[in-house]
Amino acid sequence: MPLASRLRRELERSLRAALLAATASIPAAAQSVPDRLADTTFWRLMTDYSEPWGTFRSENLVSNETSLQWVIPDLAAGIAPGSVYLGVAPDQNFTYIVALKPSIAFIVDIRHQNAIQHLMYKALIEMSANRAEFVATLFSRPPLTSVDSSAAPVALMQALAAAGPADSARFRQNLAAIKDRLVRIHGFAMSDSELVSLNCVYGSFFAQGPGLTYNYSTECRNPGAFGRGFGGGAYRAGGGLFGMPTWLNMIDENDGAGHNRSYLASEANFRAIKAMQERNLIVPLTGNFAGDKTLRRVGAYAREHGARIGAFYVSNVEQYLFMDDGLAGDFYRNVATLPIDSASTFIRSFSLGGFGAAPSGPLKQQSGRSLQLVSSIVETVRAFQAGILYSYFHVVQFSRQ
Repeated sequence: MPLASRLRRELERSLRAALLAATASIPAAAQSVPDRLADTTFWRLMTDYSEPWGTFRSENLVSNETSLQWVIPDLAAGIAPGSVYLGVAPDQNFTYIVALKPSIAFIVDIRHQNAIQHLMYKALIEMSANRAEFVATLFSRPPLTSVDSSAAPVALMQALAAAGPADSARFRQNLAAIKDRLVRIHGFAMSDSELVSLNCVYGSFFAQGPGLTYNYSTECRNPGAFGRGFGGGAYRAGGGLFGMPTWLNMIDENDGAGHNRSYLASEANFRAIKAMQERNLIVPLTGNFAGDKTLRRVGAYAREHGARIGAFYVSNVEQYLFMDDGLAGDFYRNVATLPIDSASTFIRSFSLGGFGAAPSGPLKQQSGRSLQLVSSIVETVRAFQAGILYSYFHVVQFSRQ
């Protein structure tokens, strides 16, 4: 038998064994996911489960996936509440978390700054009684007036614009309060470099306002180069540089049927995220999808607590893994170790909805620059071990909307 064939057979056997182990019955002695994590436990998970910091070509402070809500109705119908959620990147995860109601969420990103951004969101959400307080503090504005609990996201932004420009004194006061909550109240041992990163992240929302886009680069990343100042501070719905949606655009998107499912679409949605943040159940991790620790540690945690992975939002990370020989295989081997079942679902984004690949099945009309897709995690891993998925295009073709 040729060496290549033997190697493929060995890979298939190892993946099959890992997949069978991952989908095996949970031991009866397993404890359920706690309804609250102690601050010390949260910080231990955040540090012990993380891998060395990596880099990416953009800071990705705001999503550019305008169709991210389109798959939510089917996801919510197929994934039972109480599972474990896995995701990547910033606050678009909150919208999926609200819809899927997991028992705990882990956000894994190779950029450590993403974990710091999630700590910023954690502090701001915990300190805010409602959406109006949250968006005013996020953008260093005075308290919003004439906004009630039924206000739509656009009404919130209109009130934000009416509140006047960002206030540098308010920015410094809010930043100090964020640090105080994270370091003194929660007791998180943040390093000097992490506090500098926090300054940069929060400063981007101060500088750009709701016009902040995916293209923006902070001083921590690339001062004076591409992206600095791009995106503008305008609140218009026309989008940012190269058609990139603004933070406001993303908050005002819908599920393709006119229903806004954002975590800021209603007070109920915001309260759901606030409750999870206050109970330390949204844990940001720094890790490589193809690394040898982070995803496997999350899988072990879920299994130890009798839980399954419900949804795994991967954005378009697989696209980059396939660009580097071997990394896609390492990723799917990691996924095969997770506790998954027939309901476990990948959520991925296909930018521009083209480049020659087409998902299976009928498609809804594309929203903006992205196409949100889903696929069964179990079936995806099996397809990879069978040699069907050997490029990102094949992953897209294996997906559906």
